[in-house]
Amino acid sequence: MYSLSDFDFDLPQSLIAQHPLAQRSASRLLQLDGDALVDRQFAELVALLTPGDLLVFNDTRVLKARFFGNKHSGGKVEVLVERVLDARTVHAQIRSSKSPVAGSIVRLADAFDVTVGARAGEFFTLTFPSDVFELIETHGRLPLPPYIDHAADAFDETRYQTVYARTPGAVAAPTAGLHFDQALLDKLTEHGIHFAFVTLHVGAGTFQPVRTEVLAEHAMHSEWYTLPAATVDAVRATRAAGRDVVAVGTTSLRALESASQTGELVAGSADTRLFITPGYRFKTVTRLITNFHLPKSTLLMLVSAFAGYAAIRAAYAHAIAQQYRFFSYGDAMFLTCIDHD
Repeated sequence: MYSLSDFDFDLPQSLIAQHPLAQRSASRLLQLDGDALVDRQFAELVALLTPGDLLVFNDTRVLKARFFGNKHSGGKVEVLVERVLDARTVHAQIRSSKSPVAGSIVRLADAFDVTVGARAGEFFTLTFPSDVFELIETHGRLPLPPYIDHAADAFDETRYQTVYARTPGAVAAPTAGLHFDQALLDKLTEHGIHFAFVTLHVGAGTFQPVRTEVLAEHAMHSEWYTLPAATVDAVRATRAAGRDVVAVGTTSLRALESASQTGELVAGSADTRLFITPGYRFKTVTRLITNFHLPKSTLLMLVSAFAGYAAIRAAYAHAIAQQYRFFSYGDAMFLTCIDHD
């Protein structure tokens, strides 16, 4: 049985990537297969895949979900939209000296007013005056992760989205996908690699560390996903042919595994609170492309379940020694599952 302290490690601040590389696919790729570690470039991914393998991408698009504003009393607020509920309603985090009460009005970006509704756990319900997506895109700011020390600029607005992002709803990027540019996607297609898509709207909870030493006591954050029937068909055909289902990022993996809990992959949309820790038996995904994750995070636990706890510890130690770049704008890993159906 593992506890929280088993997923801690020391990371030099200098290895936290603050900016993306000039070219998406120029990042490094650490291949872990069993106990073997191989230092590669991300563009070498083509050679690591076999024709007929399936890459499953998360096509969520990051919202400009951060707003600064004022309560009518004059107090300052910071709002982070967590989830769009319908055309005019969202759940959001609000930071202010005093929490706003239901029925109060908050002015955002000095441009429009929202009405505060009922609490939903840690979130506030906010009603927008018109179309949520239009107001967010026009007046919001891109919410970079808390460990990035600069405000989002025009370059971030391009590079903190995948090139295939198309379904708005996330407040954080599916960062493994940031390494893919169109040239690399074209090479993968020429190599006979197949593509499929899921949508999982990444929430701010992805950055939150686990705070309970006993992992079973952790309340996993909720995220919404959609798995199209076409992707289910592609996965079944890939597995029937004996080829690999490769999740591009932990978000794609989480959507696929969440939809596999009955033992068979099922198309549809749902909330997931799936918390994957060592001992989990993977039902659909056989290989994983992922970035390096935060200490004590649920994502570090997930990759430890996928590739093996000791192997991941060794890989992270190697990555630190070899000066790999960590987190959202950092380098990537290519993992093989040690325990799947």
